[in-house]
Amino acid sequence: MKLMTAISGKKFLLYSTFGLAYISLPIVLLIGLRNLYSLDIPGENYDLGKVLPLTMIFSLWINDTMAYIVGSLIGKTQMTKISPKKTWEGTIGGIILCIVIMIFIGDLMGLERIDSICISAIASIAGTFGDLLESKLKRRAGVKDSGHIMPGHGGFLDRFDSLLVATPFVWLYVYLFM
Repeated sequence: MKLMTAISGKKFLLYSTFGLAYISLPIVLLIGLRNLYSLDIPGENYDLGKVLPLTMIFSLWINDTMAYIVGSLIGKTQMTKISPKKTWEGTIGGIILCIVIMIFIGDLMGLERIDSICISAIASIAGTFGDLLESKLKRRAGVKDSGHIMPGHGGFLDRFDSLLVATPFVWLYVYLFM
């Protein structure tokens, strides 16, 4: 009995640590991304520190929307059993359309095209994995929604699962290549 208590205690500690890192690390990196390039250029209303997080957030929203539309229209090949409505066609279509749309939005925001392409691709791909990870966590916990605050939307965490996983990868790209 003591062995079972010790094992479950270790699992509890592991799950608690994962939960803390899963939520807090991306928030810290998002704030870091915002503050990384806060430039005050005289005569210009341009702040790369604002543009980078917005590019990532817009990419996630556009990818989700486009993946849903493309998947609804031509999606046939189920991507995974974790999320049965996700299709390969929708996922790939969402990523491609997100990149194309974000090139234009990035131009409007003053972001280099290569950076718009890379950030939107990274955010789209990592965001999809974030969505799948959160679906897996809900299935393992035996719940349909991650909360009751936003009924019908999968819960509060479901609105931010893509952002939580995409932020560290976008931050790495910005830190290493910009």
